[in-house]
Amino acid sequence: MYGLIQRVSSASVAIDQQINGQIDQGVLLLLGIEKTDSQSTVDKLLHRVLNYRLFSDEKDKMNLSLLDINGGLLVISQFTLAADTNKGLRPSFSSAAPPEQAESLYNHFLAQARAQHGKIESGIFAADMQVSLCNDGPVTFNLRV
Repeated sequence: MYGLIQRVSSASVAIDQQINGQIDQGVLLLLGIEKTDSQSTVDKLLHRVLNYRLFSDEKDKMNLSLLDINGGLLVISQFTLAADTNKGLRPSFSSAAPPEQAESLYNHFLAQARAQHGKIESGIFAADMQVSLCNDGPVTFNLRV
């Protein structure tokens, strides 16, 4: 499972020109799900996303997590993160989870995130989405579990 997280001052997702989710200060998470992932994998990544220290404290050190600042989390499913790009000029998606499995795990991620932190917004699984963000820093990390 891949989680590309970006520290943002704001982010939103639109579907059919309608805002589906938006946050102010917080984290934009692009979530890639693989065949080998399970609910346990989801729980491990969620813990890391919510507790990863990527916000500055009073000494300007990255010591604060999303939970510490009570920031928003915008979750976007992105199967292209599971692509194998090691050879050739076309990505292979053979390791990506099939849609039914991926949607189930995506929904589990959202349910667990909402249970642990109230400020959760999301896109819609497999929708054509337009994601806008103002990356703060810029700060971006690729988390893998």
